[in-house]
Amino acid sequence: MKSASILFVLCAAVLWGTTGTAQSFAPDDTHPVAFGAFRLCIGGGALLLFSILQKNFSFSGWPRQSLLAAALCMAFYQPFFFSAVLITGVAVGTVTAIGSAPVIAGLLEFLLYKRIPSRTWWLATFTAITGCVFLFANPEAITVDPVGMLLALGAGTAFATYTIVSKELLTIHSPDTVTAVVFTFAAMILAPVLLFFDLSWIATPEGIGSGLYIGVIATAIAYLLFARGLTDIKSSTAVTLSLAEPMTAALLGVMLVGETLSLLSWTGILLLMMSIVILSFKRKTEAGI
Repeated sequence: MKSASILFVLCAAVLWGTTGTAQSFAPDDTHPVAFGAFRLCIGGGALLLFSILQKNFSFSGWPRQSLLAAALCMAFYQPFFFSAVLITGVAVGTVTAIGSAPVIAGLLEFLLYKRIPSRTWWLATFTAITGCVFLFANPEAITVDPVGMLLALGAGTAFATYTIVSKELLTIHSPDTVTAVVFTFAAMILAPVLLFFDLSWIATPEGIGSGLYIGVIATAIAYLLFARGLTDIKSSTAVTLSLAEPMTAALLGVMLVGETLSLLSWTGILLLMMSIVILSFKRKTEAGI
């Protein structure tokens, strides 16, 4: 496994971990579905411009089913994730969505490719999920809402599926091209949603500031990094490494939103760090799908 690929995925996860906190700075009347759609449109537009400037953007030569699946997953991930964050809170929404994704990715790899993840992956994933449980084990800081939890699980499923399908697309196109084309289609799918919401919040400094940050930094740049890292590591491994996202979200929640963490929660952060170390020190490169 190439260390640069691991670093790319970790950097992407850290950027993703800022999305929930950034959303909390948006105007109070901002609907999460509209925010997610706006984020995707900004991110997709930035990626499209980047790809055009590189002169490598093309709609030809793509497997239609895989491309559509990746675009739909990314389009649905936005409203699922931001709605879950609104209902359950930044911490629980993020950790449920991303915490469920590694298990779902491992299951999908087995069902699609008949490949059982390695022992190292199981150890790292178990350590990371345990860390997530410890991280948000304070009952006073948790809002358990069935609808919110289902939305978060839907987001986790969408992310895991997007990762596996994107891995397939990376075998025939470059990471930058895959990200640009998928997000362009995803933005086109979700853009009509904006017509059903009040978008006056976009004209406010908080609205445009948080939207541009999440769209350009935490979406366009983050997913470019993720795709580049995904070229040299397995989908399930990349999804497990993305658990750096809830760790980032928790730390930002403490520093910027005023949330508090118990000793058990800090233990969870330590376990998450350990899971990253376990995967990072694997000697055998995993370049399979």
